Amino acid sequence: MTTLSLSKRVIPEYFIDSLLIAGDPLSSTEICQLTQEFNQWLSDSFIDNDISDLLAARADFVDATLRKLWCQHHLDEDQVSLVAVGGYGRGELHPYSDIDILILTQEQIAPELEEKISAFITQLWDIKLDIGQSVRSIKECLKQATKDVTIATNLMEMRQIAGNDILTQQLLPLLNEDVFWSSEKFFIAKCKEQGKRHQQYHGAAYTLEPNLKANPGGLRDIQTIAWVAKRHFLADSLEELVEHNYLYPSEFVELLEAQDYLWRMRFALHFVAKRNENRLLFDYQTDVAKMMGFGDEGKAPVERMMKRFFRILSRITELNTMLLQHFQQAIIKKPEQSNITIINQDFELVDKLINTRDDRIFMRPVKMIELFLIIAQEPSIKGIHSHTLRLMRNARRRLISGLIDYAKCRNIFMEIIRHPRGLGLAFNLMHKHGIIGSYLPLWRNIVGQMQFDLFHAYSVDEHSYRVIKNLYQFSQKEHNHKYPLCSKIVQKVRKPEVLYLAGIFHDIAKGRGGNHAKLGATDALNFCLSHQMSKHDSNMVAWLVEHHLLMSIIAQRRDISDENVIRSFGEKVRDEAHLNYLYCLTVADMRATNESLWNSWKSNLLKDLYFNTLRAFRHGLEKPVEIRSKIRENQQGAMNILFSADVDVQLIKELWSEFRVDYFLRYSPEQIARHSENIIKHDRKKPLVLISPKPFRGGTEVFIFTKERRNIFASTVSFLGSKKLSIHDAKIITTKTGYTVNTFIVLDSRGKALNESYYTKEICEDLVDRLGEDNYCDTPLQSPSKRVKQFKVPLRVSFIKIHAKTRTMIEIVALDRPGLLANIAQVFQQEKISIHSAKITTFGEKADDVFTISTFDDEALTEQEKQDLAEKLTEQID
Repeated sequence: MTTLSLSKRVIPEYFIDSLLIAGDPLSSTEICQLTQEFNQWLSDSFIDNDISDLLAARADFVDATLRKLWCQHHLDEDQVSLVAVGGYGRGELHPYSDIDILILTQEQIAPELEEKISAFITQLWDIKLDIGQSVRSIKECLKQATKDVTIATNLMEMRQIAGNDILTQQLLPLLNEDVFWSSEKFFIAKCKEQGKRHQQYHGAAYTLEPNLKANPGGLRDIQTIAWVAKRHFLADSLEELVEHNYLYPSEFVELLEAQDYLWRMRFALHFVAKRNENRLLFDYQTDVAKMMGFGDEGKAPVERMMKRFFRILSRITELNTMLLQHFQQAIIKKPEQSNITIINQDFELVDKLINTRDDRIFMRPVKMIELFLIIAQEPSIKGIHSHTLRLMRNARRRLISGLIDYAKCRNIFMEIIRHPRGLGLAFNLMHKHGIIGSYLPLWRNIVGQMQFDLFHAYSVDEHSYRVIKNLYQFSQKEHNHKYPLCSKIVQKVRKPEVLYLAGIFHDIAKGRGGNHAKLGATDALNFCLSHQMSKHDSNMVAWLVEHHLLMSIIAQRRDISDENVIRSFGEKVRDEAHLNYLYCLTVADMRATNESLWNSWKSNLLKDLYFNTLRAFRHGLEKPVEIRSKIRENQQGAMNILFSADVDVQLIKELWSEFRVDYFLRYSPEQIARHSENIIKHDRKKPLVLISPKPFRGGTEVFIFTKERRNIFASTVSFLGSKKLSIHDAKIITTKTGYTVNTFIVLDSRGKALNESYYTKEICEDLVDRLGEDNYCDTPLQSPSKRVKQFKVPLRVSFIKIHAKTRTMIEIVALDRPGLLANIAQVFQQEKISIHSAKITTFGEKADDVFTISTFDDEALTEQEKQDLAEKLTEQID
């Protein structure tokens, strides 16, 4: 096929001929067909063409389409202009990008012209162009733009497509006047806009489903540089920043390479999503990686694509920081107005930014680490000067080995870790500018490392950084209100650096294969010993790394009111010092995994496990709580509450005679009293359902007392699931008189306890009706959501060894989907299995449910029964 080259823009001649040369009007159907063919050409041309040529080609094609329709609607006969603005104005159009146009008119528009413009815009929608249009006079343009920096920015990139150019020529000079937007005012507005956008992403670039445009380090950050340059220098390209000595030629090339990569990703993403999509969701990543030539086998292509992507974001962020600081110094505060304070012979303070006094300073690598120690020591420092940042970037790239190889660097690094402010701004800047990776090669390996699940929100290095920042906040008194227990612990420990180093190493071996906790523990031990830490402290760091998942697993998957569970956990933890460190590391880790998944339920589970274990240590692990004394203690506590509520003591004793000892072991005095008072008052002919008005461990307790029937559990979990409630804990106890006492801890779709009384009343009434039904229909196992479906979670059914002789504990790991819990309950019912407790945990797309079960005869399962149950569950779920 012959091609037509338009100023470095390569587009098949056929498309231009069809739009511009054809004399007859084209129908919407014909244009849609031509657009479809053009998009196919774009897709086919992706591998072999420069991305900038393809973006320009689509802009050319849209230009030709708009010109054709402009003429067909006879708008070329009026004093009106068709102008491209925004990205379209720059001549950069991705396959499904919005097409922003401005129709520039006179002050007054004749009704006939209004009708023609309306018909033109209507046909643009008919041919399925995503048009963002405005119809304004010059006066209206200026009025709107002076109020809104976004409109002003769009106008700055205007380019005429069709119509009378007189209006455009009148508007253009006005856009360059300070009355429109002064350089200083525009710079401040764009910096605020960028800061606000970054804040929406919690200041994190390394989210696992990033927005290619809006993420920190994304395309918008490059455009911000270009916009500020255009306003200040009237520059039409980034290349002009080289001429103005704001960019080195190598940095300009780096910026173009980064932009090219992000453009290619966005181009591929549009074709994969078949719409204007900027979020690189898990659903699209595999196909985008394949289209970009990374391969199509397993997760490796996505890992390679995303690692490169995250490193490019880091480079863009650094260049953006450096250049905007340059602009600030040129536009707002001139160098001669700077306030300079000498720090030492190597460094000075320029307007609260640390700057080098010698351009060759970083020829001595130790100075790169020393810079951050000074930042920790001097609270007046707010950042790194752009000049120093440029020198440091260049020196960092010249390093032959890690800074850790230098003994003096190791000493200074430990000074930073131990300094009260070391993990504040100094560590933030070390992370932002790649110095942690330059110091510790193991960290460099996890930069941009993907985590393929819906549980983690960040890449491994970003998650680890957030863990460390959480641990640091525990040490700062201004955060005491947010983390009272963690703050109390960390502010009392003598060596918080033990915790900080555990945070650095806890996930450092991810992506290597094997058990990352064990591998990381070895790395941590070697690091600590090479940094002259005592053997005791080194072993503590290594132990924390190896066991960093232990406490969250026990809290979320085991019954922490069971003394045997506490004793077993306590034996692994060993003493209060290990418990204190592990608790703080666990909270920091869980909070840094995914903010939306942390809730009061998880917080209170960890806290209860901590205090239960602390009591066990102080009582003595070798002296477990005597069961009878605990039963008496709980009964007496409940009796005191009921006595003060004036409940008949004899009725209480009669009711309690129906309960088995398990009941008094597994519930608190407050719960026993509440249950008892309501059961005594209740008519047993129908089920009793109570929903606690106050949260229990951050969740809501749903209590059921009713005549025992085999479908009670399955029916209840099915009903609660239909109400969009997630179950996190369940206890099932059968009385001696044939009644069942069930409690479920539920959270709403936001991960919070229920608090609307009208809603809880409705749930109570509906659940009573459901439990009163004679027939119960099985709940079918539904397909997972589209978002979850792409993940592979192999079904795993395993049995956990426990001390109880009449109980069996089973763990079921499966892909989460609606109806899963009800389906499991149905299998238990079919196989004549009684459920005594359940811990229900969801980690993103993965459900991890643990049940304590027995046969209907109240016996533990035999090996054959375990095998039969596992086969049945596999058959039904998988």
